[in-house]
Amino acid sequence: MATATGIAMTWRSDDWRLGVRVVAGALAAAAALRLVLPQKDAGMLAVRHRLVDVLLVGSVATALFVLVASIPDQPS
Repeated sequence: MATATGIAMTWRSDDWRLGVRVVAGALAAAAALRLVLPQKDAGMLAVRHRLVDVLLVGSVATALFVLVASIPDQPS
């Protein structure tokens, strides 16, 4: 739900960075939950081995945070 909210914020708002940060935050939260939840409670977060899931989802979240921070503002 948080990812859908972030995408909607990106689409409807003038500040697209805020929406992408929400998506990145949702992915970071998913990685953290996958790290601490037991296998039986992880549900759809458990696709591969725990470490692989955490590293992949955490890497995407980090990449989004870095890209949002590094892309310069474009003139209107």
